[in-house]
Amino acid sequence: MIKLPTEAVEFPDMYPIHQRFDVPPAIDVTRTMKEEWETLKETLTIKPGARIAVGVGSRGISNLVQIVRTLVTLLKDAGAKPFITSAMGSHGGATAPGQREVLAQRGISEESVGATVEVSMEVVLIGEADGIPLYMDRLAHQADGIVLVNRIKPHTDFTGPVESGIIKMLCIGLGNQKGADFYHQTAVTRGFSSMLITAGRQLLRKTRFLFGVAVVENQNHAICEIRMGIAGEMETAEIGLLEKARRCLPGLPLDDIDLLIVDEMGKDISGAGMDPNVVGGKGVCQWSTDRPLPKIMRIFARDLTHASEGNASGLGMVHVTTPRLVNKIDFQATAINAITASCPEDCRIPMTLATEKQAIAAALMTIGPYTPANVRIVHIKNTLELTHLSVSKGCLGELKRNPLIDLGPMGSAMGFDHNGDLLSCS
Repeated sequence: MIKLPTEAVEFPDMYPIHQRFDVPPAIDVTRTMKEEWETLKETLTIKPGARIAVGVGSRGISNLVQIVRTLVTLLKDAGAKPFITSAMGSHGGATAPGQREVLAQRGISEESVGATVEVSMEVVLIGEADGIPLYMDRLAHQADGIVLVNRIKPHTDFTGPVESGIIKMLCIGLGNQKGADFYHQTAVTRGFSSMLITAGRQLLRKTRFLFGVAVVENQNHAICEIRMGIAGEMETAEIGLLEKARRCLPGLPLDDIDLLIVDEMGKDISGAGMDPNVVGGKGVCQWSTDRPLPKIMRIFARDLTHASEGNASGLGMVHVTTPRLVNKIDFQATAINAITASCPEDCRIPMTLATEKQAIAAALMTIGPYTPANVRIVHIKNTLELTHLSVSKGCLGELKRNPLIDLGPMGSAMGFDHNGDLLSCS
């Protein structure tokens, strides 16, 4: 652990700001699902007693329990016997108990949704598409039908017409660790987006995929759209929903930042710990897609979320931290995630300073000449919560011209307690 004198470092005053967004209205989840079902059900053939695998992933989707419970009820009313299965690739430590626990953490249990939870890491090879093996979760493969529930959103590491959503869940989520390993390894040379389209089209045809329940969240993380789509409609529907999701993605209010202070990172916040769509750059994986803006010179991550359970994926994007975060790392879980993603750089340990004051000082000492009046520092809670922030004085000139920014009262000095922990809050 590094100790650093801070006497010569000048810390700026910080000012609270409120960022507003053009937010699509939230919808009535249950009512919308029932309306979608009325349109969809005439196109489906569900035999009485049919076992339907309802795939649910590891992401913290808004209203997830309500969505899955409503879906289970609709399927039961149609005469089916739905069960819940995990569709999360290698998450949960790439074990069945681990993935069952992830579902439980998301509130998904037999008691909460009205269907049994059955999890297996076994896969069946059902063919190939242009040299891509098509792996399918054994339980989903043996079921009479497959329904997937997922949020549509820009992916953290690649861009394309289809990113995070139903098709990715079909390929990787239901591919379990074997499928996830292959896709991430091959992405290093082949590219992720084209593989998903190629494999996804074949899996939509070759499996008993019935339909997907695609969800879009607005900037306030409330659901603003739900679409149910059968196999022949899924790709087109997902492309359109991704464009809406991209418009709903909250971002930082500045394109050039010297230091970003992030209170917490974690897998429950983003698959990459911190969403690269927010923090910009190329990311650390060889197959990552570049996001030229914002340009952030240094990132200080203060903590790892409890819900991340020690998985520190994304730490490779961080430049400085403290033992508070490092001591929470589960190196086994983090390594499994990094190896599966073919991205060992993803779990590099950043320079670790003894205190937060020293960490911020180290970051400021490596950005080039600055003054407290011109340095551009932004402090956020995490990359999901971007409404209330604090910024240094050097940011105010540009932000005053932004009609969606409300400046708070007078600023205050960037303060630290007797332990050297940051007092100012985002």
